[in-house]
Amino acid sequence: MAILIPHIPSLLQLPAYLAWPLTVVILATLPIILYATYNLTLHPLRVVPGPKLWAATQIPYTLAWLSGHLPKVVHALHEQHGDVVRVAPNRLSFTHPDAYHAVRGHRKSGQGEHGKEPSFYFISTKNILGASRNDHTRYRRALAHGFSAKTMQDQQPLITRYVDLLMQRLQEKTTVDSTGAKETKGDATGRKEAVVNLAAWFNYTTFDVIGDLAFGEPFGCLEESQYHPWVEAILLGVKQFGVMTSLQWYWPGLLGLVKKLAPRGYIGRHTDMQAEYSRQRIARRLALDTERPDFVEAMTTAKASDGRTLTMEEMCSNARMLVIAGSETTATALAGAAYFLAKHPEVQRKLAQEVRSSFTSEAEIDFFSVNKLNYLLAVLDESMRMFPPVPNQLPRKSQVDDAICGYHVPGGTAFDIFPWAMSYSSRNFAFAQDFIPERWLDDSKQHFDKSRQSALQPFSVGPRNCIGKNLAYVEMRLILTRLIWNYNLAFGDDEAKEFLDCRSFNLWMKRPLNLRLIPITV
Repeated sequence: MAILIPHIPSLLQLPAYLAWPLTVVILATLPIILYATYNLTLHPLRVVPGPKLWAATQIPYTLAWLSGHLPKVVHALHEQHGDVVRVAPNRLSFTHPDAYHAVRGHRKSGQGEHGKEPSFYFISTKNILGASRNDHTRYRRALAHGFSAKTMQDQQPLITRYVDLLMQRLQEKTTVDSTGAKETKGDATGRKEAVVNLAAWFNYTTFDVIGDLAFGEPFGCLEESQYHPWVEAILLGVKQFGVMTSLQWYWPGLLGLVKKLAPRGYIGRHTDMQAEYSRQRIARRLALDTERPDFVEAMTTAKASDGRTLTMEEMCSNARMLVIAGSETTATALAGAAYFLAKHPEVQRKLAQEVRSSFTSEAEIDFFSVNKLNYLLAVLDESMRMFPPVPNQLPRKSQVDDAICGYHVPGGTAFDIFPWAMSYSSRNFAFAQDFIPERWLDDSKQHFDKSRQSALQPFSVGPRNCIGKNLAYVEMRLILTRLIWNYNLAFGDDEAKEFLDCRSFNLWMKRPLNLRLIPITV
């Protein structure tokens, strides 16, 4: 190559003023061409089906990610190419249910864990989400007591208090004032229809609940009927996370450089705000020096097998992660359920019949009584299938050579499992585009092939599955039951009908969900 470079202009037989710029272009693009050629012809993953351009370079994957529609794009690729698709030179995506346990499940003794992909979890190394295997074990043990059955029973009064406040706020929206000067005339009971953004109200509730459990005090969202600034920072930081992650894919050091060159505080400012707020709240909770059934109590009393306790930094990071993971996802699942109930009145009528025939008063609805509502659970599961609380890939990276879903994968390969692509796969679910809660019922009169229903794993699987699964189900069941006990739901405007058409960067950038609350007494 060094011998040829001086002769390239003459070989091209072009004027020097054209030949040398062209030479520079050729030399600059040659590594890219060679890289793409290797990926297509010699790379160990070359036999895996998928679009050639995506196999050649990371660029199409990155652009789809930055568009906020990567889960839906990958779903289309799977429908075309099958259960295993090569979506980048060194990255595979799976929609076969077996992939969950192969990628994220418990592995045989002596086999290394398929660890979290560092470029995706770069801000979560000190908490349960992105920690190393050893630290994850330590964090999970410390938090386990806060999610035990006994502790959740003790937490019932705390959680119920916020659900009561949510119902009170919604009742205020549907109550005619003393002058009767409301847009919609109420009936003799003094109640009327009202249009409210239920997506926001669900967020207010779940953030207040998890804030109290994580920090010993709520964010005050329900009291003020608005987002707390820290909660707003979480929601505003979703898109910024997408940009930060894409930089990490190409060069881990690039993010630090961009943060230095960008306008002051622009990159990472939301993350820094959350971290500082977490430190302040944890310090305030520790200063109380009282026992209460919350996560701080669990973290400060638990010890690892070597006698170590969590550091202040680790407690703050874990508390911050629990707030994000334990509130936004639960609120999203509830919003999805409310949307589908408004869209499918026949399903809503069936659920209302179950709820309103199971209790004689609202006071009977509690943590335990909601467990007998089988159709309610089917509605929630079907809602999480069609609007996954976490739609994106949560990638892993192979630590050793392995065989997954019929393909040999070398160590260092990135693994994606998109819940959206899993849920909408025509190979996993019959009538995948249709909202059919009956598919989850054993006594359903409709016949559904359930051989691949394990494709629905909204709380993941394996040693790193969601520690808050039971808490999330309790909140969702309790809130949705009381909502349906009091109201019928209908679309309040055309924007609500487009609720699912939103972008995601790990979490959804949700649209407003303006629904009509119709008191059942009207």
